[in-house]
Amino acid sequence: MNSLIEWFAKNGVAANLLAIFIAVVGFVTIGTLRQEVFPEFSSDIIYVRVVYPGAAPEEIEEGISQKIEEAVYGLTDVKKITSTSRENSSSLMIELNPGTAAARALDEIKTRIDAIDTFPEESEKPVIEEIMMRKQVINVAISGNATEATLRHYASDVRDRLMALEGITQVELANVRELEISIEVSENTLRQYGMSFDELSMAIRNSSVDLPGGSIKVNRGGEVLLRTKGQAKEVVDFEQIILRTLPDGTQLRLGQVANIIDGFEENDRESYFNGVPCALVKVFRVGDENAIEISDIVQQFTQNSTHLFPEGINLTTWQDDSVYLAGRRDLMIRNGLTGFCLVFMVLALFLRFRLAFWVSLGIPISFLGTFWLMPTLDVSISMISLFAFIVVLGIVVDDAILIGENIHAHHEQGTPGLKGAVAGAIEMAKPVTFAVATSIAAFAPLIFVSGNTGKIMKYIPLIVIPTLFFSLIESLFILPKHLSHLKKVDDIEEGKGFVGTWRRFQHRFVTRMDQFVMKIYKPSLRWCLEWRYLTMAIATAVFFITMGLVGGGHLKFTFFPPVEGDNIAAAVTMPLGTTSEETQQAVKKLQQAAYEVRDELDAQTPEGYPSIVRHMLSSVGSQPFMTDQSRSGGSVASSIVGSHTGEVHIEASPSEERKFNAYDIARRWREKVGEMPEAENLQFTADIFQAGDAINIVLTGANFNELIDAAEWLKIQLANFEGVIDISDSFREGKEEIQLQIKPEAESLGLTQIDLARQVRSSFYGEEVQRIQRGRDDVRVMLRYPQNERRSLANLEKMRIRIPGGTEVPFNEVASVKFGRGYESIRRIDRRRAVNVTADVDSSKGNTNAINTELKNKILPKLRADFPSVYWDFEGEQSEQAETIASMNYLYMIALIIIYGLLAIPFGSYIQPIIVMAAIPFGLIGAIWGHVVMGMDVTILSGFGVVALTGVVVNDSLVMVDYVNRKRSIGLKEMEAARQAGMSRFRPIILTSLTTFAGLTPLLLEKSLQAKFLVPMGISLGFGVIFATVITLILVPAMYLILEDIRSLLKKTRTILFGSK
Repeated sequence: MNSLIEWFAKNGVAANLLAIFIAVVGFVTIGTLRQEVFPEFSSDIIYVRVVYPGAAPEEIEEGISQKIEEAVYGLTDVKKITSTSRENSSSLMIELNPGTAAARALDEIKTRIDAIDTFPEESEKPVIEEIMMRKQVINVAISGNATEATLRHYASDVRDRLMALEGITQVELANVRELEISIEVSENTLRQYGMSFDELSMAIRNSSVDLPGGSIKVNRGGEVLLRTKGQAKEVVDFEQIILRTLPDGTQLRLGQVANIIDGFEENDRESYFNGVPCALVKVFRVGDENAIEISDIVQQFTQNSTHLFPEGINLTTWQDDSVYLAGRRDLMIRNGLTGFCLVFMVLALFLRFRLAFWVSLGIPISFLGTFWLMPTLDVSISMISLFAFIVVLGIVVDDAILIGENIHAHHEQGTPGLKGAVAGAIEMAKPVTFAVATSIAAFAPLIFVSGNTGKIMKYIPLIVIPTLFFSLIESLFILPKHLSHLKKVDDIEEGKGFVGTWRRFQHRFVTRMDQFVMKIYKPSLRWCLEWRYLTMAIATAVFFITMGLVGGGHLKFTFFPPVEGDNIAAAVTMPLGTTSEETQQAVKKLQQAAYEVRDELDAQTPEGYPSIVRHMLSSVGSQPFMTDQSRSGGSVASSIVGSHTGEVHIEASPSEERKFNAYDIARRWREKVGEMPEAENLQFTADIFQAGDAINIVLTGANFNELIDAAEWLKIQLANFEGVIDISDSFREGKEEIQLQIKPEAESLGLTQIDLARQVRSSFYGEEVQRIQRGRDDVRVMLRYPQNERRSLANLEKMRIRIPGGTEVPFNEVASVKFGRGYESIRRIDRRRAVNVTADVDSSKGNTNAINTELKNKILPKLRADFPSVYWDFEGEQSEQAETIASMNYLYMIALIIIYGLLAIPFGSYIQPIIVMAAIPFGLIGAIWGHVVMGMDVTILSGFGVVALTGVVVNDSLVMVDYVNRKRSIGLKEMEAARQAGMSRFRPIILTSLTTFAGLTPLLLEKSLQAKFLVPMGISLGFGVIFATVITLILVPAMYLILEDIRSLLKKTRTILFGSK
């Protein structure tokens, strides 16, 4: 290592080429990096969905969900299985163990599910996929006072045009109903012609078909393909299908007996954009595509395509998430540049201007080196990675400061140019290398933290570690050559202009600092060393007082603070079976309240600011924003749809431009809406990202009625907590049911239960006779009764059942009916039925962690006593918190062991590393008091900051102890060596701490709510380093002497006991 440092110092071309190479490859790579708001990551969840049209939740549970659960349960990679059986479909979330290869697990699960051969015949093929946490980049709203078919047509046209543009790969239609051809035949028509649905469906399938017929090999003409082409695709084609040919030669065609409608699937779904009917087109980012570029392409398209659509059809970009990225990216870059300027100013204040410049040069070189490695490490430009650069901004110059300051000291002592540079660099190479190694060891565990939070935050160490590595390369092999040209300034008063003025100012500052060291620090250190046990006792007392502050609950803990967005949504869920008209009334109430809030806030907004609300999307029959948001937080579920669901989604003006934050808007909106007794659930949200529900307790058991009673009891208890809002549970009563049973006398006629079920299903739900491809759309062809014959129980009673032989029998003669009510959905966790009780917490009135702790210690044990067969557990944020913290504790212990080893090697001692590591808990004091000073809650990111702080705190102590050892090796006594170490290392230790704090200062003072969730990590690191500096300068020398006292005592004891010298 020493010879390599000397070689680079002597060969300036090699040192410069190394710097140029790192800079060039870094600059080239920047343009290829993908950009996103939050990093895209795998959720470690395999999602399975099986559609069973027309089936009730209990049929889905028994026929599909339980079979998949049994097939998959027991696989080694599977951690947890959650199934939801609802009308028409089953969805399962199969959670994998951490570290599992998702591709392998996906193959195993597919194999198991494909082997199931007992699914109902009418069910569709299972869709099995790994869930990637991704969100769309931008939406385009196609709105106008036009029919649903017209809007869908233009939305499809927009989708196809966008797909044709370079740079866009994935585009989907949203908030529209799927296309469907409905062939409707009345009961009277069937009886008139003596037909059945089976005969009709067979005739359609036999006539509407395209089939390859092989090929003919012509002697001289080559090969000619044969094809049968008769697939019906339009209404007129279906109308011409021949059903019967009568003896007189006349033909009965489908158009004569059926009303054929080319329309939409039968569900109640409507969307209104700014009060006008609309359809949406969603544009996604795929692979390495750039979110900002995609947004620019779409924005350009909407501006330039107005002439392609008729007057009254408007194209509006909506929910542009790239705005988040651009705004947060600029915010982080601005903070980074401000931090860099502050770091340079601190360096220039303590060091000579040229020395400060060369030390600062390590920042861009290290950053560019990291840019070069980012694609290899699969790291993108995101809010998290930009934050990581700010975190490392002040740390990255620590090694360059230590080496640069030591070279400067050699020059001041009279060792000239190159010789002084080499001697100074070699002298500090060992402690600096191990200091960087300990910092890397502290950050490395953050890569492996479990949970979705860990998957996002792992990108911090993936930026910090390579940056520290390149900073070490720069400070050892590039910096010494540049500093070899520095010369000792004999006359400070020389020099004109800015350089001369700054040199004189800087000299006066350094002189004052030296006076401070001699007059204040030196006597203080002497006193602390002489009274070292009192010093240690005081420090320990401060530590325990601070821990008491935390343990006593005076400092609130919030797991993952919500991240404010520019979208505010209110979702309403009515009782199941509610008509779309009633849901629409509830949605209009939400919409009217939103307009009132807008008007009130706009009246309070000064001139020159935009309206608080840019656009509003109202949805009846679905909750698109809530579905997308739950998926972005890791809660994968099928879309929230049904005539009983509705949502109003506001896109507010950008946070930088508006005067009110999103949470304030949501709170006012909630107050304006007031109580909605007709709704089962009303939820408001203004977050861009959530770790999960603030309160989410899952109750499991065999008795479903007892689960429901326990859930109601728990909801009453939650309502007693201040700040708890939006309390609800996952249980919903289902629609009324008519359960059919075949009569014994009907079985004697040859009729079976399956015959009865199929005929009723074909008549009322419909039979899917074909699927046809129309462009990009998959269109189902359904055969059923007309809509007016499916509206009442009388229609069921008038129905005729066909028995073998073709005879028609009244429905009441062959079937008995029983009335009942099922469930909206049936949720199961690890093969047991479950009900979730969820709630949100208003952070201004209550603390999530405190409420969950009281629930765990007091409320839930009572629930267990009152309902013995019901078991409880936490899900959502609390589950994520437990998993993340347990993982961090384990990894932190490993990091401490590695750091101990990295310290023991250069010291050649088992005891001295303990002195250095003793600074770690005292760094925690600074982190905690930093939160008190800044008035912020402790969060999981504060914990990440403390883990990172460990390595940084150790560095200064390592340098201090290493210096004491070097002084003792030349014969100085312990006391004198400790005093000299403190005085000699005062400037570099103060400097490294101040640069770390200076780099973080702009972020600590950041008022932007979007970046505020990252501030706690900066507080832990910044304030922890400042406090640890005091510990390093006072306590470490004292502990060194205490250790020597213990050694002396042991030596004397050994001498007394064994008589050895």
